[in-house]
Amino acid sequence: MMYTAHQKLEEIRQALNSKFLERENEVEGILVALLSRQHMLMIGPAGTAKSALSSELSKIIEGTTYFQWLLTKFSTPEEVFGPLSLKDLEQGVYKRITKTKMPEANIVFLDEIFKANSAILNSLLTLINERLFYNDGSPAKVPLISVIGTSNEYPEEEEGLDALVDRFLLRYEINPIVDEKNFISMLKAEEQIMHMPCMTMEELMHLQFLTDKVVIPDEVYKALSKIRVGLRDEGIHPSDRRFKQSLSVLQAKALINQRQIVQIDDMKILENVLWEKVEQKEVVSYIIRNNAHDALTQTLYSLQNEADEVFYSILHDQSPEAGIEATQKMKDLVADLNKLKSHYSSREADIDVLLNKVTLMQHEILNRILEPSYLDNLEEKRWSTSIFFKM
Repeated sequence: MMYTAHQKLEEIRQALNSKFLERENEVEGILVALLSRQHMLMIGPAGTAKSALSSELSKIIEGTTYFQWLLTKFSTPEEVFGPLSLKDLEQGVYKRITKTKMPEANIVFLDEIFKANSAILNSLLTLINERLFYNDGSPAKVPLISVIGTSNEYPEEEEGLDALVDRFLLRYEINPIVDEKNFISMLKAEEQIMHMPCMTMEELMHLQFLTDKVVIPDEVYKALSKIRVGLRDEGIHPSDRRFKQSLSVLQAKALINQRQIVQIDDMKILENVLWEKVEQKEVVSYIIRNNAHDALTQTLYSLQNEADEVFYSILHDQSPEAGIEATQKMKDLVADLNKLKSHYSSREADIDVLLNKVTLMQHEILNRILEPSYLDNLEEKRWSTSIFFKM
């Protein structure tokens, strides 16, 4: 079941990316929201596929209850939470009939969410954050997984909607398609019917369970602490709750990439999580990217550069001494890589990619020493040996 669920998740991601061009980050955000049971906000001008992308959720997760509504300043609580029961009202009971409305939905899409008026706002805040709906004064648990909210613009500060914005852990800005080829592909796609893969509610719940089991190593916690200090130095103070919730986002991102452990560079997604006000986005992005460096990745890049330098040095120094020295250096690099494998057991696959290529380079240097004629062909061969390590 795990393999099937993972496979379907990847198929869904690829299908959404094919259908919604230049929306890879938002597609990932929606899938992360579903796996981590968090909420997502998309801000952008009209006609940028916000609504269309959100509406796909009702198709890709079979067996979920879906609620969608366009909010206006004239929207009433009855439209979102259900009408009052006249029968109960006769008995003095103030109770809503919530069938087909937001309190009974697993996945909710609210278009133009900042148009929510005060009559709706309080119940909306409680339902989104605490998964509770007060009906006749009694709190009832709701089956809500995620709310996807969209808006053409950010709310003005005087509108007092900071609490609503804060309920959305993931926040993305969407712009019109930039690449002209993608724009033409989008136009042509209107004439085509694309099959959209889907998964069952049971499979989604299984993936959510696996997300909760993804390991967060100490280096990630330490990096998050550094990010918090860096943000604080800039006068930016995400709440402790937001930092805590961001862990589930990191776990979901790792699972989407079919890993069972969070990596440092997964933290780049927190650019869409840790800002408080729009004007802080650029500073937050810089601080996060500055701390989202994977120590192992940096080490592997360094070892790769050293291997390249050693390998190509014998093209300029053809003496036997240079060949012997290069062989020893390559031997040391192989030893260093094997040592890394013992310290980063979860990253063996990444290390093996470079290890195999360094070993190939080592063998070619040995051939050069053992067969002098090899040097004549070395320049010709150098571009046919796939020695460039790609992370």
